Amino acid sequence: MRRRFAAAVALLLLMACSPPPEPQRAPVGESPFVYVRNTDIITEWDPSRSYSSEIVAFQNVYETLTLWNPVTEKAAPRLATSWRASSDGRTWTFALRPGVTFHTGRTLDAAAVKASIERTMRSETGASYIWDAVSSIRADDPLTVTFALKYPVPLDLVASAGYAAYIYDTKAAPDLAAWFRQGRDAGSGPYTVAGWKRGQEDELSLKAYGDYWGGWRRPHYTTVTFKVVRDPERAYEMLRRGEATFVDRLDARLFGQASAAPGVRTSERPSFTTAMLLFNTANGPMRDVRVRRAVQRAIDYRGLVRELKGSVTPAGGVIPEGLLGHVPGRVPRQDLDAAARLLRQAGYGPGGRPLRLLLTYAAGDADQEALVRRLRATLRRLDVTLRARAMPWNEQWELGKKGGQDIFVMYWWPDYADGYSYFGNVFRSADPPELNLAYLRDQGLDALLDTLPELTVTDRPAAQQAYEQATERVLDQRAAAALPWVATARRAYFAGVQGYEDNPAYPDVVFIHTLRPSA
Repeated sequence: MRRRFAAAVALLLLMACSPPPEPQRAPVGESPFVYVRNTDIITEWDPSRSYSSEIVAFQNVYETLTLWNPVTEKAAPRLATSWRASSDGRTWTFALRPGVTFHTGRTLDAAAVKASIERTMRSETGASYIWDAVSSIRADDPLTVTFALKYPVPLDLVASAGYAAYIYDTKAAPDLAAWFRQGRDAGSGPYTVAGWKRGQEDELSLKAYGDYWGGWRRPHYTTVTFKVVRDPERAYEMLRRGEATFVDRLDARLFGQASAAPGVRTSERPSFTTAMLLFNTANGPMRDVRVRRAVQRAIDYRGLVRELKGSVTPAGGVIPEGLLGHVPGRVPRQDLDAAARLLRQAGYGPGGRPLRLLLTYAAGDADQEALVRRLRATLRRLDVTLRARAMPWNEQWELGKKGGQDIFVMYWWPDYADGYSYFGNVFRSADPPELNLAYLRDQGLDALLDTLPELTVTDRPAAQQAYEQATERVLDQRAAAALPWVATARRAYFAGVQGYEDNPAYPDVVFIHTLRPSA
């Protein structure tokens, strides 16, 4: 599988270095690519603000300057065909691909790149922080753009980010924010929005953009449907009956069935997607660090990994293996005696005050359901009542931003293939909170995290040491979270799909234009 992916990457690199093919109108009448997942597709339509599950669609609608290659573990060409950095790492120049147009019909040039990134920087929300090092952007000529940095960062990697790195037509409408809110796009990718039905099962549909620079000469999927199906059993049955093309995640039992099912193919590989239990450090009973530590120790980490049968691996610290900042050998373990002792010290448990905790998690996620079931049973033995509420992601996130729960369960993956966003977005002080759903306010941690982007370039051993210090501060000193596992990416898809490979830097994304449909 690795060799097959390397061949695909080689083809992409050849395309990147060759003149763009003559635009060719997409053929019609082919079967759609039907992507089924258990969470809502669209949370935010504006590509400058997008920071959630719409990545699965947006990476097919919008493009970035570069794309992270999991084989080389480096940035590869996308809208930029080449780039160079100055010796001090503070000036980066990108050569743009010629002949690219937006879905609006306008040309994608250096001025458009400058305008879209500057607009994203001004938004100061979502993942816009990835451009914090940028002091200015200059369009040298129509196909050359130069970034001046305040301090060195790996800008070729930043430019591959799954969020906030999209290049889009800022001239699509006089009121661009209102344009996007209507479910419209201004991208340059192979697909453009055909329809959006908020809250419906067939939530989003895409159609081929006929003038896409990558062309449509060979067989391609020309229409795409994203369906929201919260019942994993039904999602798998849809795949088995040919009503779905791709299911992004299956539990161990269903994955086993899919692996043996005729007409179905499966994919399995490590991911950068980490399960997090974020504890409310600001309000409610979990303001007490002893309660937070008790819940940390009550989790049956080993039992969960065994029960989930290969769909997860133990987490080591905050950052998963394969990225700078991972702490090898740091595997959490259950300790019920310590949990009981901490609860008694906090005034809970037998003879103490009753303790009730509200936990929210993703509806339809079988692995999170297993976590909830085990944790509820364990806490009951400690005289703690756990109320668990399964919610659609958009509703869960809105409640979380209001501080409406004691424990917030979610998955986290990097904004680009780097460890910073695991800390900078989830545990750095934020007011109002967006994804810092532990509501942690720690100026010492903030100062430590602020050193990391530059250290990653100038002194990687020092960056690793800073990550280890941040891990200890978040998980041990502040006990702001627990991380029970790193997900293994297990996909199932129609056997006629050729060319699918998983890229952990873009979790759950299928780059549909690269696929070859067959009977």
